[in-house]
Amino acid sequence: MAADSHVPTPRGLLCNAGAGAAAGVLAATFVCPLDVIKTRFQVHGLPKIGKGSLIVGSLQDIFHKEGLRGMYRGLSPTVLALLPNWAVYFTIYGQLKIFLGSDDESHQLSVGANMMAAAGAGAATTIATNPLWVVKTRLQTQGMKSGVLPYRNTVSALRRIAFEEGIRGLYSGLVPALAGVSHVAIQFPTYEKIKCYLARKDNTTMDKLSARDVAVASSVSKIFASTLTYPHEVVRSRLQAQGFHSEKRYSGVIDCAKKVFQQDGLPGFYRGCATNLLRTTPAAVITFTSFEMIHRFLVNMYPPDPQAHTL
Repeated sequence: MAADSHVPTPRGLLCNAGAGAAAGVLAATFVCPLDVIKTRFQVHGLPKIGKGSLIVGSLQDIFHKEGLRGMYRGLSPTVLALLPNWAVYFTIYGQLKIFLGSDDESHQLSVGANMMAAAGAGAATTIATNPLWVVKTRLQTQGMKSGVLPYRNTVSALRRIAFEEGIRGLYSGLVPALAGVSHVAIQFPTYEKIKCYLARKDNTTMDKLSARDVAVASSVSKIFASTLTYPHEVVRSRLQAQGFHSEKRYSGVIDCAKKVFQQDGLPGFYRGCATNLLRTTPAAVITFTSFEMIHRFLVNMYPPDPQAHTL
């Protein structure tokens, strides 16, 4: 990502936060129906669909039973989570890159330093937004269960979970979510390396890459990272959803992982992976490309900082 100077400035922080929040919301809205399907696959396994595409059949089934609203379940908490999620992530990530590379005149971080910056930003945003991701998971899966008092909306869900389950309920799935920091620790350094390669190939700088090049770098890095780290998402979703699935109580991460393996074997850890890639790849392209373009636009609205540089 772009960073504005060696020393964090209000302008640089606002540009990172604003571009990150806008990019995250655009991506979340675009891929929400696929996110609903992926979450349900993770929690309940594959549905019984007749002939044809599993994904298309699932979308049709949800639309038939729950309408358009069912396809966008969990969008509100997703947007509420992504607004601070990407705003905080891109801001902290940019500043950690500056800090870790402050003594490097070339401003190019090593892979290890880049992984540290990505992991640090990921851990901070995960802890800050976990309650909203719990609500998103509950809202997306509650349409599949009858006889359960549904959550009316995001605020209602937050209040009920806090009252009925306490802090532990709001932070269910936090451990595997933190394990998911490995995802961004792989994705972001890969993204930066691909951008660096493309910039050298086109004889330009990373902050002047075309939208197409940014899209290529973001899609390849996302597919690579998602495939390697997907199992933690299955465990996280099951732990987050179990608040109203008493017959599927898991005592913790290890217990959940054991039961997934006992019931479904290794494929159980990749339930919904194909759907996830169909969802996250375009989401990553939209998020990263729009972030880069919006960030450049916001930076250009103000006079450049004479000490500015791009990492």
